[in-house]
Amino acid sequence: MPAQKDRWVSSLVFLLFCASSIPQCGSASLQQEQSPQHYFSGLEAGKTSLAFFSPSVSPGAQPFLEHIESSAEALQDYGVSVVKVNCPKEDVSRYCGKENALRKAFLFRGNRLIREFPTDALFDVNSIVANVLFALLFNEVKYVETLADLENIENVLKGKSNMVFAYVPATGTAEHRAVMEAAFVYGTIHQFVLTTEAALLKATSHDDPDVSSAWLLFCHCQQVTEPAQACRRTALAQPLTLLNIHRHLKLMGAPLVTEVAEDPEKISTVHLQLGLPLVFILSQKETYEADRRTAEFVAWQLMGKAGVALLSRDLVELNVLQRSNVALKTPDEGMPIQYLVLEDTDEVITLVEDKNKVKQIQEDEQEEEEDEVEKENNNQDIQDDQVVEAVSRDKKRELPLEQILVLTEENFHSSLSEAARTVVLFYASWEAVSLAVLRSYSEVAAHLQGAPGVLLSRVNCWDWPGLCSQENVTQFPTLRIYQQGQQPVTYGGMWGAEELSSFILLSQVSCPLKLATMDEAEGYLRGEFPSELSSHHHTSLLGVFSSATSKAREAFEEAGNILSGHVRMGMYFEDDALALSQKYSVSPPALLLARSGGRSVEGIALSEHSVQDMVQMIRYELLDIFPEITVPNLPQYLQLGKPFLILFSAGDISQVESKEMLKLAKGRPQQTFVVCWLNLKKTPVGYGILRTYFSTTPPLPLLLWVNLHAGGQVFKFPSEQSITEMNILPWLEKLQAGLEIPSSALSEEDWKPPLPAYDFLQMMEPPAPELSPRPGDTGAQHPPKSPAGDTAGGDSGAREEPSQAGTAQEVGAPGRGLRGTAPRLAARDKQGKRHSEL
Repeated sequence: MPAQKDRWVSSLVFLLFCASSIPQCGSASLQQEQSPQHYFSGLEAGKTSLAFFSPSVSPGAQPFLEHIESSAEALQDYGVSVVKVNCPKEDVSRYCGKENALRKAFLFRGNRLIREFPTDALFDVNSIVANVLFALLFNEVKYVETLADLENIENVLKGKSNMVFAYVPATGTAEHRAVMEAAFVYGTIHQFVLTTEAALLKATSHDDPDVSSAWLLFCHCQQVTEPAQACRRTALAQPLTLLNIHRHLKLMGAPLVTEVAEDPEKISTVHLQLGLPLVFILSQKETYEADRRTAEFVAWQLMGKAGVALLSRDLVELNVLQRSNVALKTPDEGMPIQYLVLEDTDEVITLVEDKNKVKQIQEDEQEEEEDEVEKENNNQDIQDDQVVEAVSRDKKRELPLEQILVLTEENFHSSLSEAARTVVLFYASWEAVSLAVLRSYSEVAAHLQGAPGVLLSRVNCWDWPGLCSQENVTQFPTLRIYQQGQQPVTYGGMWGAEELSSFILLSQVSCPLKLATMDEAEGYLRGEFPSELSSHHHTSLLGVFSSATSKAREAFEEAGNILSGHVRMGMYFEDDALALSQKYSVSPPALLLARSGGRSVEGIALSEHSVQDMVQMIRYELLDIFPEITVPNLPQYLQLGKPFLILFSAGDISQVESKEMLKLAKGRPQQTFVVCWLNLKKTPVGYGILRTYFSTTPPLPLLLWVNLHAGGQVFKFPSEQSITEMNILPWLEKLQAGLEIPSSALSEEDWKPPLPAYDFLQMMEPPAPELSPRPGDTGAQHPPKSPAGDTAGGDSGAREEPSQAGTAQEVGAPGRGLRGTAPRLAARDKQGKRHSEL
């Protein structure tokens, strides 16, 4: 029933606002009566009308007529009709006499006169509506002139109903109208009291109020239980308008403190709906009573400015520091909840009243935590993990994640069904590699913005461990592509933005893609088919099979499923497959490998039929013959386990050098070493590699033989010789025969972190249990309590036991310190602090 009543009140207030502020909403108009006889004969019992009597010709009446006509629409919503009665010239009755013509207006209920108004008091629409409603609500809205009159009304209302006390400098103003319209709606719920006495306003306020402005106070008399107890008063801080009064009364009717037992992100209260913040006091079972008193004290201080909720840590898991004792949720959409550590309730109040306080507190906490970490690490600011170091260095940088959908247990499966292809990044918000990958993922989202059929999303496994366990996510980060009706494809490559984008784009087409005609197969080799990959420069691999090679075709299809997203694979097994393969001097089963947009196609015979052999062979064949080594592709070539013949260059290598090195790479089948080059301008880490091999960076270009898999020896090609196949081959023969002396060798020392190792097990030891007082320790049994319920602080053994009267008085006082939760949690957090911040 209360909810229905609130909905009725809200709807009625909207109608009143529509009538008072937007005249087009109504359709009422001024009624015309030909004579007083017609008017009085048509009056109905219970119907209210405002009438003014006018002679047929009345010079100078136009301004008043315009105002009275405009008020007809506003008064119609209150059941009051506005009537103009035309007086015949010969009529000299009470209403049509010369002394009354256009000098007074009359308010009737039925045929009974309620009040007459001099027309100079009805100078605009606000004054007309305000005075009419004031007359109609004369018995409901009390007008007071003295403080004694106000206190008498308060005493009658204590324990029964609340009071709305309004001061307006003069009647007939816009503020007076707003108060009367609010009284028309809420008069059955609250007692409205009105005054125009400035002295009375000053007597009810501790400050020196501005008597030239209207004021409204909500007096909380319903909760008063003792006759001598005063009613709390909450002033309306906004201008006196109908909507502001309605908003204020809605806030006054909200619960003082809301107890919360669910995720704060899902909480929505009347305060948030009306654009005010919501303050959470974080509580736990041991300190509930103290935290409840603290929350009530804060709620009274923030009445009308913010809502207050009591959030139980025992019932809700929070991914925040245990020492946090206050949280702030703002009405701004998309803004995260701020978890803070505050010392007392004054800071909570300042937090709401000063919006810059949140940022200042967070910066102070961050600086404090950084100082503690620096002290614990013996002033060493170097992380022992380069990824952690990079993430820590850029931790203040905000990532543009607006285009990436956040998935939870509630929307995970529904979101997967809405898109044809959903990319999901499973990560942990505390883990450095996850945060680094999240940065790359945000770049992918910007690159693929607007790509049809692809939805980028993310799941924070720290928040949703059950969901990640259900999806069998066993390591962070994990990226998968979900497609309706198919098994998800898991990414297994490098985590750069370019590699991730390539994987997502390649996953849009089937792997292998079945081609139906010779033209499609030729277009596929040229990179023109399918259309969604025409702009994606990637080596195309086409399997060609005849009807007699079904076993090899099945292995190729299974290999395609494994390599989906990593390789561009097609398959052709039509009747003319033999003609296609013979064009490139091979017979089915065969692979056609097209590099650089199909300008050169290489035919490779397929001899292995097992899936694993097929996958390994495809990966090997896709490697470049003479690759440029970069950070992303280095692992692919290291996996071969072969020595490197690598040419270091300070830029692009010359055509002559490229031609000679390419001849060397193609010189013998199944090359026993990797011929490659590294551009130091494109991959600056190469300078660090050379400094590891040599004390200084030698002149470039530089050709080296490096065997990382056997001894780490580095051999330097003679700088006086030109880099040609003819010169390199004899050098390699001498090197393999053991006739060359290595220029350097990599150290065999074990890698050690620059910082001392952390003893995580010791850090994770549970804190010592709090011992309850022994029966003999009477001096510490009943320490004085703060208003929030904790001890008064300090060493209890060094204090004298207070008297019972003093203790009782302090317990009953309003809360000032946030001591119910913070100290115990802070002490509990100290031992594991470094571990939690890692």
